[in-house]
Amino acid sequence: MTGTAEKLTAIIVDDEPLARRGLRLRLENLGGVEVLAECSNGREASERIPELKPDIAFVDIQMPGINGLQLVQTLAKEELPQVVFVTAYDEYAVDAFEVNAVDYVLKPIEEDRLQRAMDRVREKRATEDLAAQREQLLEAVADLTQESPEALEEKLASGELSGARYPDKIAIKDAGKITLVPAKEIDWIDAAGDYMCVHAKGETHVMRITMKELEQQLDPRVFQRIHRSTIVNLGRVSEICAHINGEYYLVLQNGERLKMSRSYKNKVQHFL
Repeated sequence: MTGTAEKLTAIIVDDEPLARRGLRLRLENLGGVEVLAECSNGREASERIPELKPDIAFVDIQMPGINGLQLVQTLAKEELPQVVFVTAYDEYAVDAFEVNAVDYVLKPIEEDRLQRAMDRVREKRATEDLAAQREQLLEAVADLTQESPEALEEKLASGELSGARYPDKIAIKDAGKITLVPAKEIDWIDAAGDYMCVHAKGETHVMRITMKELEQQLDPRVFQRIHRSTIVNLGRVSEICAHINGEYYLVLQNGERLKMSRSYKNKVQHFL
């Protein structure tokens, strides 16, 4: 980077602390970028970006609650910085970003790839305004959601894209890869220390996330918490058995028996 290059400000949005720190260190090594803040989720970023007005937002795609794509959708046109998606997606998904987004950086991040992303950001700042970039990002979102940019614009205008919708698939990160588990295939979820065990179609997927964060990703019309460490798919319940002390056991279609604690007794009404 030359000494005359414009110094840019940035914000890093990623739910993984080590990923945020790694990206910050690489940006410091490249020079020419000041990291104003790090955000661990999309909701926090939606507040800090308008406040700090960074030139660039490095945004992870898959995060609990509001994911990277939804974050882009919720930002007002005048608040939208240059966005570089940080993704562990396979190449088939990355192709959409390569065509439409400002740029992408594939995890694990390589410094030369990050430098190319910064070069593209500078080029676009010199040739395009933020309104034009917003159109590009809407096209990127449209590619993944199978909705037209026009339809997304209408939803933005109506406030429908407020981060309250629930994803069709839950992204489970493990050993550098992401497994997308359809929410409708999940039978139940239970906690094991700092990890959640997601049971779906006879398989168990383990993810590091809090029960509260995972619960926010699930449609409450379909999933209900029946114990401090258990969430169940209501559509999978075939039988409710009364137990001692006002407790219940829920029998799932696959024969699994789940205990419903007394503190969640009112949840029974969702099955009737």
